[in-house]
Amino acid sequence: MDDGSIAWERFGWERLAEGVGRRRLPVWDATTALVAGAEGVLLYDTGATLREGAEIRAQAQAMLGGRRVTHIALSHPHFDHVLGTAAFAGAEVFGAVGVDALIVRERDALRTDAIRHGVAEQEAVEAVDVLVAPHHLVSGEWTLDLGGRQVLLANVGPGHSGHDLAVLVPGSPEVVLCGDLVEESGDPQAGPDAIPSRWPAALDRLLSLGGEDAVYVPGHGAVVDAAFVRAQRDELARRFGVS
Repeated sequence: MDDGSIAWERFGWERLAEGVGRRRLPVWDATTALVAGAEGVLLYDTGATLREGAEIRAQAQAMLGGRRVTHIALSHPHFDHVLGTAAFAGAEVFGAVGVDALIVRERDALRTDAIRHGVAEQEAVEAVDVLVAPHHLVSGEWTLDLGGRQVLLANVGPGHSGHDLAVLVPGSPEVVLCGDLVEESGDPQAGPDAIPSRWPAALDRLLSLGGEDAVYVPGHGAVVDAAFVRAQRDELARRFGVS
């Protein structure tokens, strides 16, 4: 896809490759990313509130000439990455296997976590009340055809959470959307749902997907290269005593 007409920078987005861009959202510095094909548009993560999701939706449509997001991939089930999902009516939502049941089961905990991190209580309540669980569950890999462009959804976890989903966008360069398996703006956060013993292996999987020349997009922070991911993998292995 020729994206010469996409005004990524005008809307505060960063162009990563042809038809691929991302934005670092305010407050929590979480990444949201768009991948545009001739017939479909994939959004990776939806923000921390319905208001934020609606803003992402409006920006995406403005940048893409009125086209709508058709597919959503959720990197993992933490509030700052999923609570905007209901703003995208009609989109097909993908997540790692098991995340659908977890979202239903842990609604109260998700709302509490959002409020504890600074989301206004009413916004958290509204977002959780209408939160969309994934329609499609990825247990291994799932190839999406966006029209002239195929992207690979890969269940590479667990690691940062029990349900980590990455996206590989082939091209020049290849782009790997990592979610919070990789963080650049701070040390990787290991909450109560992290699986530290599996995290280094998840990063090995990311590196095997993208290779040495890919662009790796963290869940928080600036874009990094394979050397950064490998160094973070080794640091996590040392931190958690994993080989």
